[in-house]
Amino acid sequence: MTLRIGLAVVALVLLGGLAAACGGDDEDPPGVLIFISRKTGDYVIRMPNSGDKKPLELHNILPWDASPVWSPDGSRIAFYGDRVFNLTNVDDNVDIYVMGADGNGLTRLTDGEEADAFPVWSPDGQRIAFYRQDLGNGEIYTMAADGSDLRKLTDRPGIDIPYDWSPDGERLLFGSNAAGSFDIYAMDADGGNIDRLTTSSRDEYSAVWSPDGSRIAFESEQDGNFDIFTMNVDGSRAANMTVRPLADVSPEWAPDGLRLAFVSNRDANSEIYVLDTVFSEISPVTRASRDDLQPAWSPDGTRLAFISNRDFNPELYLSNADGSGQKRLTSDVGWESAPAWSPDGALIAFSSFREGRRDVYVIHPDGTATARLTNDEAQPAAAGGDALTDSGAPLD
Repeated sequence: MTLRIGLAVVALVLLGGLAAACGGDDEDPPGVLIFISRKTGDYVIRMPNSGDKKPLELHNILPWDASPVWSPDGSRIAFYGDRVFNLTNVDDNVDIYVMGADGNGLTRLTDGEEADAFPVWSPDGQRIAFYRQDLGNGEIYTMAADGSDLRKLTDRPGIDIPYDWSPDGERLLFGSNAAGSFDIYAMDADGGNIDRLTTSSRDEYSAVWSPDGSRIAFESEQDGNFDIFTMNVDGSRAANMTVRPLADVSPEWAPDGLRLAFVSNRDANSEIYVLDTVFSEISPVTRASRDDLQPAWSPDGTRLAFISNRDFNPELYLSNADGSGQKRLTSDVGWESAPAWSPDGALIAFSSFREGRRDVYVIHPDGTATARLTNDEAQPAAAGGDALTDSGAPLD
């Protein structure tokens, strides 16, 4: 699963003066993201807007162990976690971890005072791009998959957030507010040849390469509300694909490169839709009375995993791409987020908040054999040390 950052998913920035539960409307530095609440152990993030607009709350599924992403060969899962978290601790630190697909070999790849998050695997599985809070700025780094060979790719004021590798691994898409608003950029895998692809005065997020590398989908506010756009890889021929007065966000390319799943509130609450980019036809996948979010395509492009609050608790669901055959996969008193298919389609990884903690789980697409892969009470050694292998016991 490549990283999606926008109205549904956005980067965290840990400021040195981070308050644990400020939650008010105090004026904040422009162009930064801050925590505003940790109610019941959860984080909420706010991006201050310019002028007199109310700050926008963007994301509430952050650490402890969060947002699993599969390596391209399906043998490993990377995630980021906050394993010293408690409600009174304002020195929480987020690091990147990797483990085997069965939860064994858990290893902490980053170990420092900086906040490290949002790992993105390179297509060959050899490197991981990630975000680091670096001296007040958000910068992009890469490292080898074992945590070695750390390289800093960006070094400038503001926030730079990695989105996605190009299919050939030669370029990285990223978001940045270096020019004021959030824009889409691309650079070489070594940090060279940075190109600004969008130049609107409004924000753009959630950029993702098409599977063949010929186009980029993203969400943009340039027409007054968020819509799904596509453009060529050099930023040319940008086109609004979902012209509506309400928000369309979180584009996800289908494996065929012809369809885009996205989330829209055009029917009052958030639902999942599929856009045929060839014929510009939009079809609903979900029609529930409560929010459906975070669509993730199966590797064969026939199904979508997603999170739904239709039963008054965020749970993991599965649907055929045409909306038929919807099935609830999880049923517990906690809540689920961030579904990600294994490359062979045999498992879906997700984050789950159960028993007062958030961990990474996997489940079969038929809803059987749920297994918890992480246990954040355990502290694995950093890369180069002795990794712990205490997880992976099945729950069902």
